[in-house]
Amino acid sequence: MVSRDRRGGVGVGYLSRNVFQDRLAGIRRALEAADLAALVVLTPENFLYVSGYYLDVAPWERPVAAVVPRDDAPFLVMHELSSNHVRYAAEHASMWIPEVHFYTEHYRMQHRTWMTPQWPQMVADLLRRKGLARGRVGVDSTAGPIAAVPDLLPGLQLANAGRILQEMRMVKVEEELALIRQGAELSDWGQARYREHLEPGRPLAEIDTLVLHEMAGEAARRFPDYKVELRVSGLTGPNSACPHGISGDYGQVVREGHGIVNIVIPRLNGYVCENERTFFVGSPSKQQAAAFEAAAEAQAAAAAALVVGATMADVDAAAQRVFEQRGFGEHIIHRTGHGIGLAGHEYPDDIAFNYRPLLDHEVFSCEPGIYLYGIGGFRHDDTVIVKKGSAEITTKFPRDLESQTVSVKGGGTR
Repeated sequence: MVSRDRRGGVGVGYLSRNVFQDRLAGIRRALEAADLAALVVLTPENFLYVSGYYLDVAPWERPVAAVVPRDDAPFLVMHELSSNHVRYAAEHASMWIPEVHFYTEHYRMQHRTWMTPQWPQMVADLLRRKGLARGRVGVDSTAGPIAAVPDLLPGLQLANAGRILQEMRMVKVEEELALIRQGAELSDWGQARYREHLEPGRPLAEIDTLVLHEMAGEAARRFPDYKVELRVSGLTGPNSACPHGISGDYGQVVREGHGIVNIVIPRLNGYVCENERTFFVGSPSKQQAAAFEAAAEAQAAAAAALVVGATMADVDAAAQRVFEQRGFGEHIIHRTGHGIGLAGHEYPDDIAFNYRPLLDHEVFSCEPGIYLYGIGGFRHDDTVIVKKGSAEITTKFPRDLESQTVSVKGGGTR
């Protein structure tokens, strides 16, 4: 993972050109097998995957395309807003495809180029010039202005080929795993800060923001040349029974006796890590403790099942078995996990009903949870790499009840 840093020296963090060459070869093998002349990539994570370029625009508003021909060099179609970004990425060796064709948002007499409404005509013209005007071309999305291109090239047929990159992205190479592990270490650091800030009477939004602030400083120290995105969010007390939060109560306050379910998500150079824990402020009730222990045991069982040769359904079943044995089966309302990589939620997503054997170096969230309305949620989430023999749990912050309980000095407010 070598790149040029902003001072012109050698830095780390960007995936190497060897990774790109391997991906390019894999795409071309898939194109040949599917009898496709090229793959046109239109969506953000896939665009990053094939080009190394981190999109700075939303494609629904300013469409882009990464075109990977089966028998020729790949090229990009981008909006002029990205022109300086592209120059920067080229100078820092973080972009793998040097041929970029820009379209404009404003008409200028001295530069007669394609404009935004003419995007389909521009792409059709490029495909024609590249010898791709006829035959079958794969796309990772059929929505948007790409749908108008076959009207301009009657001999062209678009085929939905999103599965090519979907399957390629599931298994990570070591350079990708290194970024996920680095994110895991940062997330553990963030969980330690989160625990330090928990106390009765404090707004949870304040704690979330403080931890985010401290993590931003730590990330800048550890990864000064990376693209870093951070998310820190928690739910306290009965609100935590809603896994994705509630529609209001921004001022929710931590009370003694509350359980807090939080999530810490770093994204380093595009690669995501999830880290969730259930904390208690003051001693939990017997019911809270029982639910916590069930969630911890279920998660340990699921993580142990994330090994090469087991099926994804085995992972979900391992967690469900624990919950049912402990009397919490009726409180399961979501799957045990999902794929993680360039997106927080990646394929495979149907883990509970998928009987495909797990592959070496797939990466999953492992987050079985139970939710008791009026009491709270109970969930731990680790980012786990599938390995032979035993899984690699990248997030290592403690999950036991003692470590997750914050003592209250002098009493608090329930």
